[in-house]
Amino acid sequence: MAKRKLVVIFLLLVAGTGAHAQDSSLLNMLNDSMAAHPKKTYIAGTFKGEYIVNMQTIESPANGNLNFIIQHRFGTLNSGSYNFFGLDNATLRLGFDYGITDDLDVGVGRSSYLKTFDGYLKYKLLKQTEGGQMPVSVSILGTVTDFTQDITDEAFLNTKYRTAYSGELLIARKICSSLSLEVTPTYLHYNFVPTPQDKSNIFALGLGGRMKFTKRMSIDAEYDIVPTGQAVSYSVHNSFSLGWDIETGGHVFQLVFTNSQSMLPTQYLTQTTGTWGKGDIYFGFNLSRNFNLKKKR
Repeated sequence: MAKRKLVVIFLLLVAGTGAHAQDSSLLNMLNDSMAAHPKKTYIAGTFKGEYIVNMQTIESPANGNLNFIIQHRFGTLNSGSYNFFGLDNATLRLGFDYGITDDLDVGVGRSSYLKTFDGYLKYKLLKQTEGGQMPVSVSILGTVTDFTQDITDEAFLNTKYRTAYSGELLIARKICSSLSLEVTPTYLHYNFVPTPQDKSNIFALGLGGRMKFTKRMSIDAEYDIVPTGQAVSYSVHNSFSLGWDIETGGHVFQLVFTNSQSMLPTQYLTQTTGTWGKGDIYFGFNLSRNFNLKKKR
């Protein structure tokens, strides 16, 4: 009887050891599978809003969300005390951006500068992930603008010749929780140019970034480069803009300093004639408010 008990105990120990080894083997296989196929975690909040200052970011309204934005620029600071250093004058754009999906949005706007209407589509091609699997986020942006202001020496222009287009590739990376950078190669096409020396097709490059220094505040900057010899008649200067973002509840308020009066790529890239060195600085603000129009299930 004693021998039989010892045999039974031995068999139970062997079975337990085998089961433990099998469980460990299965656990190791599961860990190996997870390591070989890690779950993608996308980086969120590369930029707080849809604009660095004038230049659009990779960000878009979420599916079913409507973003309302007011972009306001006063006159130049060097316009003197008679114009209250530019505060007597103003250029304004009102815009609406709607998220068709989380990756696709559409926008429309109206600017007082040359009484311009604009519309755009933006689609997010790639999303930055944690762990370096995808190091950047990439969006493609297409914009069309049409100015309607009556100009005496250009009264013959119809809608076709008042229309311009831009295509932008927005490439951004969130370096850390406080710093994000973006580079934007841009193609512009004008159906009408002032002189034969001006190019109908123009290439430009935008550089921008955001530095967050408190939980609700950040400094933004952008610099747009248009190589010489393309927009000749306007005596174009590169656009340089600074912004101070302040997050307050459901909206973002941004104070702006820029040498560009317009806020649309077909205008500020090729029609910026002022320089910071001469005090051609437009003070203003961007104010955006987001509304969720889609009922939650």
